Amino acid sequence: MNAVPQPNDMRPIIEADRRHVWHHMLQHKPLETNDPRIIVEGKGLKVWDAAGREYLDALSGGVWTVNVGYGRTSIADAVRDQLVRMNYFAQSAGSIPAARFAEKLLEKMPGLSRVYFNNSGSEANEKVFKMVRQIAQRHHGGGKWKILYRERDYHGTTIATLAAGGQPERAAMYGPYPDGFVMVPHCLEYRKQWDVGNYGERAADAIEEVILREGPETVGLLCLEPITAGGGVIVPPKGYWERVQEICRKYDILLHIDEVVCGLGRTGTWFGYQNFGIQPDFVTMAKGVASGYAAISCTVTTEAVFEMFKSAADPMAHFRDISTFGGCAGGPAAALENMRIIEDEHLLENCLAMGARLRANLEALKDKHAVIGDVRGMGLFQGAELVKDRATKEPVDEKSIARVIAETTARGVMIGASNRSVPGLNNVLCLAPALVASVYDIDAITTAIDEALTVAFA
Repeated sequence: MNAVPQPNDMRPIIEADRRHVWHHMLQHKPLETNDPRIIVEGKGLKVWDAAGREYLDALSGGVWTVNVGYGRTSIADAVRDQLVRMNYFAQSAGSIPAARFAEKLLEKMPGLSRVYFNNSGSEANEKVFKMVRQIAQRHHGGGKWKILYRERDYHGTTIATLAAGGQPERAAMYGPYPDGFVMVPHCLEYRKQWDVGNYGERAADAIEEVILREGPETVGLLCLEPITAGGGVIVPPKGYWERVQEICRKYDILLHIDEVVCGLGRTGTWFGYQNFGIQPDFVTMAKGVASGYAAISCTVTTEAVFEMFKSAADPMAHFRDISTFGGCAGGPAAALENMRIIEDEHLLENCLAMGARLRANLEALKDKHAVIGDVRGMGLFQGAELVKDRATKEPVDEKSIARVIAETTARGVMIGASNRSVPGLNNVLCLAPALVASVYDIDAITTAIDEALTVAFA
């Protein structure tokens, strides 16, 4: 194995990156004069960059992914051993790790029975949309083809998943979009649209109003995040999810829960929806499934949905789809070991305990810093919304958020923020440290934020 390059060996790599790599979600104009960030090593919650600087990663790889932390030799070994034995075969055939992982996964998901393997969260969600459209054609005479999605939610980067995304800045300039995707209102009570006591139920009733406006006979799917992630870390209010389930059953609408961020322990349960006592028809997942050690995503559904694609007589009945790298056996091998680690190290319990400490620390910061208007989240998935004035709830501008991020990074802690999502409302600090976080890690994160807020809003 090659040694990790040391800072004095990194200049050729930095220059190669600058000349040839097109980074995600990044404006490259500043890189003409500034070095790109290159992360060269990780262990636990810590990462080191090309200059040898150490950081505590409070966002699990920048996008809520590395749930069990960096440097997990056992996952790397499981992937290596599987790839040597059998690296790939199209999922028209099966593999040993895929069968084992599907069985293990479904043990955690009562009421669901089938797993379709893909390689990204966007792709996992796209499969659901295709399944719903095929069901509409074969079982509803072309009706029930519309897909409802929620304002501020995010479901991926493909054209169809952007069409189903409630973040205008992510979708800007990529249209025109396909027909049949219809938005329902968000459910953030902090920025409430209705002055009522039972806000959760009222926000859910707004979904029913959209269904009645569109015509229930045209609506086939409601696609929601269990907790809105990049749109502001929004936990639906009490009563919301129960009413949503009731509405879906009333109008025979399939319920799709996008667990790409929350799945595999982020909220202290295996899946975010399990905090709310609902039974979805589809669940999609990706990021935490293998903690970033291999590319894998899953589209999980019920036996009832699966049965709608079976026919001995109709050659067009089956789901006519393929995910090339859904057939890579390294993904489910990594996922199996990832799940074992979560179980054996009691990381769901740790997530709840450290999540409670993180929430308490953030509430203490709210008491200290008037710029924090709201703190919300669940488990090790927390957000703090920054405002200029608590009474008016006027958001701070994006430059102020960027300064908080920069000041926190300068103190050796990497945090995230909602960005390029909802115009005028990209003002939420996002925290999602790995499930292995310790008391020391949590306190270090919030101490850095405390100091950063003091400087940024002095």
